[in-house]
Amino acid sequence: MIDCLVIVVAYKSAGDLPGLIESIPPAMSALSWRAIVVDNYGDDDLRQRLSGYDHVTVIDAGANLGYSGGLNHGMAHAESSRFTLFLNPDLLLEPAAASALVSACDTAGVVAAVPLVLDESGAPQPSLRREPTVLRSAGEAVFGDRWPRRPHWLAEMIRDRDEYASPAPVDWATGAALLVRTSTIELVGEWDHTRFFLYSEETDYGRRIRGSGGRILFTPSAVVRHRGAGSGTSHQLEALLAVNKVRYFRKWHGPIATAAFFGVAVLHNLLRLGRPAARASLTALLSPRARRALPGSSR
Repeated sequence: MIDCLVIVVAYKSAGDLPGLIESIPPAMSALSWRAIVVDNYGDDDLRQRLSGYDHVTVIDAGANLGYSGGLNHGMAHAESSRFTLFLNPDLLLEPAAASALVSACDTAGVVAAVPLVLDESGAPQPSLRREPTVLRSAGEAVFGDRWPRRPHWLAEMIRDRDEYASPAPVDWATGAALLVRTSTIELVGEWDHTRFFLYSEETDYGRRIRGSGGRILFTPSAVVRHRGAGSGTSHQLEALLAVNKVRYFRKWHGPIATAAFFGVAVLHNLLRLGRPAARASLTALLSPRARRALPGSSR
């Protein structure tokens, strides 16, 4: 049994992956590891670029399975390991980052850990999140990035930089990097690829980890750099993000609470109608035809 299995889902990521793979050995310190790269694009260039790395196996998914489906595909080919580390392809791991996450799981009750994520300029990304609620969604709609130290019940995103200085339990974190005990994965099961082609799969997985009785620990001594942090996304992906937030809430709540959450999601985008992404999100929320045109709509 190895210490840590790394799973990466790649989609048009051939240029990013060598840097990530080369950052893994110093990040692991003395831990034994192997990596599975799931190719969601069928990229011959990716295979060629990674062919010289002995610890890396590239698996062709055969189609674009989405992020959660790609992770499941990698898990289906996994060898025995104590921990599983899920990574985005556009990361660079700082030395000892992975070993710090593993050490964090020695804390009583901790079964998963997330790192401090820096953007390309070296500034911390606000990657930590609280469980979505109607009131928190309303706070995000009305205040956005203003009033970063507002009450917890009015904010899903954790923006206060002081909260990124020390280890602390978190509900979930954006999906750039997540280490989980493999024994916990066996309890929690697969990522929900049927609902979440991309976005909200990490919210759901975090809830299910916590539901298994374990805690997720933010570990600022583990540092990763997110090279794609400032690259933006398409309006269609922004719309998918908005739709999947509602899908996530519907999965875990009743119809009345979900209707309220949906109303706040509509309000969020109405308040930002001057932005093309908000108009695309509003259209997708209100139009079944627009939702069917989103990535992964057949799933």
